[in-house]
Amino acid sequence: MLVVIGVIIVVFNDTFGKQEGFVEFIAFYFILVFITIAHWLFKQIKSIIRLKNEKAKTELMHLKSQVNPHFFFNMLNNLYGLVEKDSKKAQELILKLSDMMRYSIYEGDKDTVLLSEEITYLQNYIELHKMRYHKVIDVQFHTDINDNDYEIMPLLFIILLENAFKHGVENLREHAFVHIKLVARNNEVKFEIENNFDVSHDNHNSGIGLKNLKRRLELVYPKKHYFEVSKVDTIYKAKLNITL
Repeated sequence: MLVVIGVIIVVFNDTFGKQEGFVEFIAFYFILVFITIAHWLFKQIKSIIRLKNEKAKTELMHLKSQVNPHFFFNMLNNLYGLVEKDSKKAQELILKLSDMMRYSIYEGDKDTVLLSEEITYLQNYIELHKMRYHKVIDVQFHTDINDNDYEIMPLLFIILLENAFKHGVENLREHAFVHIKLVARNNEVKFEIENNFDVSHDNHNSGIGLKNLKRRLELVYPKKHYFEVSKVDTIYKAKLNITL
């Protein structure tokens, strides 16, 4: 289209020379060219941004779907063995497990949830594990939250809590501990968790759990989070800070 207009201009110039109005016509033509190119670039950029957002949203949904299936599978296996041995305990486990599954399915699909709801979910997870193991576990969960009930992406902390039990408590016969601290103040949430582990079963950094967590943090809280893990002797510690 623009080429055709250019040809017309050349013909017009050869025919009429520099007659009055030709300069204005040239100016109008270049303005039209600029507007056309600008509009095309805007549409291309808008399309790229839309595709990028859709891709990120799809990836985030996939990452969320990976959280907790291993835990639920193990719990169902434990329930199978408890049904005949201790039916009352099995019933309690079923109720808590049902509540956790509801949360994972319905609340976990949301963009954000209340921090208080996430805390309740973690507490239910801890109670389930206390009922599951036939050994003494030192589990401490301290919270320090101001009056605001912040909103946060769901199912973030559960990955770190699950790792503490899976790679720590599960492989220790005695003196196992999991200590958790969650502080929420001034639009910042700080989560710390540490556990002891058996060095002969050290595989904290294996699996998709931590990779899943890191990627979700990059997608939802870019440049607004700090995450680190450390191991000193037989103590594993993870820190996660998020600015809301």
